[in-house]
Amino acid sequence: MRGLRAHYHLLPDQDEELPMGCREPAGEGQPGWEGAPTAAPTLEEPGRLVLSTTSSILGDRDIQELGPHLPPRLRQQPWHLQYHTGRDGFSLRSLYRCGGQPGSPALLLIRDTEAQAFGAFTATPIRCSRGFYGTGETFLFSFSPELKVFKWTGRNDFFVKGDVDLLMVGGGSGRFGLWLDGDLHHGGSQPCETFSNETLSAREEFCVQDLEVWGLA
Repeated sequence: MRGLRAHYHLLPDQDEELPMGCREPAGEGQPGWEGAPTAAPTLEEPGRLVLSTTSSILGDRDIQELGPHLPPRLRQQPWHLQYHTGRDGFSLRSLYRCGGQPGSPALLLIRDTEAQAFGAFTATPIRCSRGFYGTGETFLFSFSPELKVFKWTGRNDFFVKGDVDLLMVGGGSGRFGLWLDGDLHHGGSQPCETFSNETLSAREEFCVQDLEVWGLA
């Protein structure tokens, strides 16, 4: 794994010192009239993922399929584009700076140079950290080409961890469900204990063509 082992020789459950310039944010129906038939109960519509602008990575069908997998409280709320490599450049530092407010969820979308789309949902903003953070609502997904979603297994709590050189989602035994390097040009995906996921991309290592981060206002 190019450059990853050299940078991260520690096991995923070992914390390391916070990189320079990176700070932790502070704390984390009515009845019908008699004799008339009552109206049938309205069925709840499937949860929708509502994007405020067009995504360059996911099409309308993809967005419709992904929506029901979000936590119910977040469905049908408008998501805003916070970071886009086509607009903001390829830099993990810039991605952190464009992150949402504390407590705001994040939707990370990636398309690699083989046109594979995949990503991650986190219940908290993507940020720099000393250790792993996040909740069991975190999940990975891939359109390969049909949507596959990989939820938390409960085997560990290695949800998200990042510094200025590396962002990781999911881990265990030295394997990461999804990782991206500091310049956001390269990344990788392996089956990991946190999500028991398949490799999200066609290969265990990939090159990023486009990347977006969406959040709530």
